[in-house]
Amino acid sequence: MTLMRELITSIQTNKQSIVFPEAIDERVLSAASRLYAEDILTPILIGAGEDIKKTAEENELNIEGITSIDPEEYEEIEKMVEAFVERRNGKVSPEEAREILKDMNYFGTMLVYMGKADGMVSGAIHSTSDTVRPAFQIIKPREGVSVVSGSFIMTREDERYVFADCGINPDPNEQQLAEIAVESARVAEAFDIKPAKVAMLSYSTHGSAGGPSVDKVVNATKIAQEAAPEFDIDGELQFDAALVESVGKSKAPDSNVAGQANVFIFPDLQSGNIGYKIAQRFGGFNAIGPLLQGLNKPINDLSRGCSAEDVYQIAIVTAQFALMNEA
Repeated sequence: MTLMRELITSIQTNKQSIVFPEAIDERVLSAASRLYAEDILTPILIGAGEDIKKTAEENELNIEGITSIDPEEYEEIEKMVEAFVERRNGKVSPEEAREILKDMNYFGTMLVYMGKADGMVSGAIHSTSDTVRPAFQIIKPREGVSVVSGSFIMTREDERYVFADCGINPDPNEQQLAEIAVESARVAEAFDIKPAKVAMLSYSTHGSAGGPSVDKVVNATKIAQEAAPEFDIDGELQFDAALVESVGKSKAPDSNVAGQANVFIFPDLQSGNIGYKIAQRFGGFNAIGPLLQGLNKPINDLSRGCSAEDVYQIAIVTAQFALMNEA
């Protein structure tokens, strides 16, 4: 069974509600229409009703029965303003809050925060910062998590891996890298990539080279192992030592991860971003993400070059994240 089919089976009974703040975009509206027609989840479209209807008609999309909310006509806007001011600890006035909440991403994020929806997907026509900033300010990281990171689920036929951080943190420190490793292991097991075997990647394997960047990975590994002894986490490991059984046995014979890894933690954003794109373009992997991990509630970002299929898949993954939070 494919990952998407497994996830659909997992979430279909619960019908999580997912907010789409970019409902005037044809790709987003197409995905929402399909999700509703296939009875997978409950889409909530954000935008002016006439604009959404026009996009649907121009693209011959059926949106009958799908809930849509126009922020300009939202009946509970005063409750939302009050909740936003409180959440921002008085850093904004009610007047400023009303202005800010005209932004579709802020409005959609507040629906999630207030329990009106289970998750949100955005980014088709907005930058990552436009999507992530409201999530950081409103949803915030879970207790004990200091850093939100971006992972990709990499699939090819029966193969499944998690790559992180490939989307958020340019140069995580040791503590942050350790947290990214633990969060990525949890994500892996939630998507039936288990038992999670976490490789902390480097250009060195168990002391074969040295330097500050290697030391960072070594120390992050120790922190992660102490924080989450329930997971197999090892490093520093070169990619081939982490993935290939024969290389792992040769370079790190005592490792319980080398040659078996299914979760790969890159030492910085540059290597992570390059790595997942090489796997995607050269290796033929499907890259699902970036998935924001570590938040109290699921908010996920799209690429502005995304397809309707990408939106469809990320929405399903977001619904699965919502199920994880309920567990």
